[in-house]
Amino acid sequence: MNLLEIHDLNVRYGGITALHKLSLSIKAGETVMVTGPNGAGKSTLLKTIAGLVKPQHGSVVFDGQLITGCAPETIAAAGFSMVPEGRQVFNSLTVLENLRVGTGMRRNKLAVAADLDYVMDVFPVLRERALSQAGMLSGGQQQMLVIGRGLMAAPRLLVIDEPSLGLAPLVTDQVYEALMRLRVERELTLLIVEQSASRAVMTGGRMLMLREGRIVLEGDPRQLTAHQMQQAYFGYEDEPVTASTP
Repeated sequence: MNLLEIHDLNVRYGGITALHKLSLSIKAGETVMVTGPNGAGKSTLLKTIAGLVKPQHGSVVFDGQLITGCAPETIAAAGFSMVPEGRQVFNSLTVLENLRVGTGMRRNKLAVAADLDYVMDVFPVLRERALSQAGMLSGGQQQMLVIGRGLMAAPRLLVIDEPSLGLAPLVTDQVYEALMRLRVERELTLLIVEQSASRAVMTGGRMLMLREGRIVLEGDPRQLTAHQMQQAYFGYEDEPVTASTP
């Protein structure tokens, strides 16, 4: 069953088309990596799904419900949680207070407490620094915090924009190890934007490559050759390339 369906999405900023007749679907429990060069439309895609950007044409359906044009809080209440680019923590609040911000629409206190314990198991540094101000954390720790805050909303779909941006390779590995644990243990549906195609190969799942607002490459990244990726990334071909799924 598809948890998310997007049909013929067009988004324009002034005279610039950021997304052009873009269609995609994501199954429940699936991990999808969206990659591509700067200006490809990756972040615009996420913001449109979240209700932060209004499309000129097309539709977004989440869990069978049309959410095109809905307010961001309505989409979030349906089970959508977005971790934006740039590690946007509340610097003056503690780690624990930041995590609790993510529970604003939840009423089951026992479930919230269980999820808080789970998030701190996934990211042990958050337990160690629970009473520290978030602004005092390292970049990698702040990235773990914002992902944890997204999880505290108990989402059905967790969307993360550039989780490795500005992080050392070792810290990036730790973040992705945690995400893959979530995929297995929670059967969480993940939509992750990354500029690096190599990270998509390492993570597995399904990869979509965007260029100029269009999907130019799609499939299992383990079945794609470096030549195919280079063709799509740098625009050597006009037609989309599709990798077969084993």
